[in-house]
Amino acid sequence: MTNDNKVFDRTQIDKTQVELNQFEHPAWDEPIICRVEVDLPGWLAQLTGDRSWEIYGEDEEETCISFMMRQKQGSEHHVIKHNALKQAEVTLYHNGYAVVDVDGEALFDGSLTTGTSECAHLSYYHATGEQIMLN
Repeated sequence: MTNDNKVFDRTQIDKTQVELNQFEHPAWDEPIICRVEVDLPGWLAQLTGDRSWEIYGEDEEETCISFMMRQKQGSEHHVIKHNALKQAEVTLYHNGYAVVDVDGEALFDGSLTTGTSECAHLSYYHATGEQIMLN
């Protein structure tokens, strides 16, 4: 009796499969850029309940960008608190992390890329600038 069954080396099968996957999906090797757009006044309104925020300054560093914000003159809370306008600092890190402080109190400390805010929108791009549309 002859045995027609061949014994395959599992490492050879795995290596062949990896090579096929790389051949079939060469775009996976391309860099992808993630861009986060945030409606800062809208986000502060969501966090504080006050819609009267404006940006008055910004500071960019290598790993993040910080925005200095304040309540607008004549806002509802401004009148109630007798000229006590709140100040806020929103720091957006390039890795999708964010920190929001209002008058020294931390209101948010976490990732924007996990869908934590309706005011943040993620977009993905190829290195060429062409937008990647996700299903």
